[in-house]
Amino acid sequence: MALPLPHIGIITQARMTSTRLPGKILKEVNNKTLLQYHIERLQKTGVDIAIATTINTTDDCVCDYAVAHNLHYHRGSEENVLSRFYETAVKYNYQVIVRVTSDCPLIDGELIKDSIDYYLELNDPNAYLSNCMERTFARGFDFEIFSFQLLKEAYDNATDVADLEHVTPYIWQNKSGNVQQHNVRQFEDNSHLRITVDTNADFELVRQLIQDYNAHQLSNIEIETILNEHPNLVALNAHIEQKKL
Repeated sequence: MALPLPHIGIITQARMTSTRLPGKILKEVNNKTLLQYHIERLQKTGVDIAIATTINTTDDCVCDYAVAHNLHYHRGSEENVLSRFYETAVKYNYQVIVRVTSDCPLIDGELIKDSIDYYLELNDPNAYLSNCMERTFARGFDFEIFSFQLLKEAYDNATDVADLEHVTPYIWQNKSGNVQQHNVRQFEDNSHLRITVDTNADFELVRQLIQDYNAHQLSNIEIETILNEHPNLVALNAHIEQKKL
C-alpha cells in the first residue's frame, strides 16, 4: 500500500514596501495585478498556496486580496522572514514547502509541479531541491522545495541576519550538516535573462511580454525563447543588478 502524500504548500512572500519599486505586486498589466498573474501561474501546480505577508498596515491590501481570492495568508515580521515562513507552514500544517517570491509574476507552475514530483521521488526529508544553486533558468522562475523538518531546524537555530531575512540560507548552506542538495537544471543556460520585477525597467519588460506575447500563457521555455530571439527586450533590464544577500 502506497504511503499517503505529504501536505504540500507553496508559500509566497509578498509585501508592498519594496525598496526599489514600492507597491510593485499590485502594479497592473491589462487590468490585472502582477500578484494575480503570479498566483494564477502557481495554481497550475494544483497544490495549496499561502501568502506570507507582514503585520504592517501597508500590507492590509495584500490580506484583502487573499480574502477576495479565497487564498490562505499569514501576517508576520517584516524583517524576520524566516519566522514568517515558519509560522505560515505551522498554521496550515505544510509538511513540504515550496518557497517562491511574489516578484516573479511569470513563474512557471508546470515547472514547479514537475519538480515537486521529483522531490517526492527522492523520499528524503533532508532533501533540498532548487533551480537556483547552479542557475540555468532565467531569474524569475526561481523556486525551492524542502521539508518542514529542514525549515524547523533553520527556525530553531538560525541567528545570522541574512538567514532570518532570506529564509533558506541556513538550509542551502547546509549549516546543520544534514542537507542533501539537488539542483534542477535545463539544457540551455538562460541564467543571463531576468524576468523578476524589482525596478521600473523590470516591470516594462514584463508588461511587454504579457501585452505583446501573451507570456502569462506560456511555459518558461517559450518565454526564454522569445527573449533570446528579441535582444531589444533583453536590453530593457539588462543593466539591472540583482540585490545581494
